[in-house]
Amino acid sequence: MKTLVLVGLMAGFSFLSGCTATPAYSGKERARMIARNWDYEYKQIADDVDHFLLLRGGANLTIWHVKGSD
Repeated sequence: MKTLVLVGLMAGFSFLSGCTATPAYSGKERARMIARNWDYEYKQIADDVDHFLLLRGGANLTIWHVKGSD
């Protein structure tokens, strides 16, 4: 039990102390990359839901550019 509490506290302190920087990216750059990724993922989820519920017309089932093989 002590180990679990200790690991939890260490994880909490490292999260709160801003240990998000890596050797390649600063904390601010990394946060922006994560935010961009989350934004892209949420847009994909919204597109999938719209496709599933047929909220767009037949000619507009996808907003992504898809090239056919002619």
